[in-house]
Amino acid sequence: MSLELEVEVGELLRAKGLILAVAESCTGGLLAHLITNVPGSSEYFRGGVVAYSNQAKERLLGVRRETLEREGAVSAATAQEMARGVRERFGSDLALAITGIAGPGGGTPEKPVGLVYIALATADSVHVERHLWEGDRLRNKLRSARRALELLHEHLIAGTGEPGG
Repeated sequence: MSLELEVEVGELLRAKGLILAVAESCTGGLLAHLITNVPGSSEYFRGGVVAYSNQAKERLLGVRRETLEREGAVSAATAQEMARGVRERFGSDLALAITGIAGPGGGTPEKPVGLVYIALATADSVHVERHLWEGDRLRNKLRSARRALELLHEHLIAGTGEPGG
C-alpha cells in the first residue's frame, strides 16, 4: 500500500499549521493507522477515538441520544456530530469521522452493507459525504479510510476554508 496520499496530507497539514483528530466507527482505527504510518505525524495528528457502540459515540464524542434513536448510528447526522465532537474534545482545527456498515452482516434494505458516511469538520462547518461501497468488509473499510483522506486532501488543496472545497 502506497503512503503517498498520507504523506501529502501530512505535508499540507504541517505547512498550514493545522491539527487533525479523527472519530471512527466501522473503520475501527484504520484511518488513524494510515495517518500515523507517516513519520512525524505527531506534529499534526492529535489523536482519535474508535467509537464502535452507540454508548461510546454518546459518551466519548457527544453524539446526542436523540440523533442515534431518530437517525441511527449510520447516518449523516451521526457522522456530523462525531466530527464536531472529536474536533471539540481534541481541540483540533480539523476532524474526520466515519460511520457505516462494513459487512458482511448488519445491512438492511434502507441501510445496506457498504453504506458509509464520512464527515469533515472545520471551525465553521461540517461537510458529510454518503457512499455505498461494493465489496467485502476489509475492502469497505479501506475505501472508507482512503476516501476520508482524499476528502481532507481536497479541502487542504482548495484552501477555501470550507470542507470539501
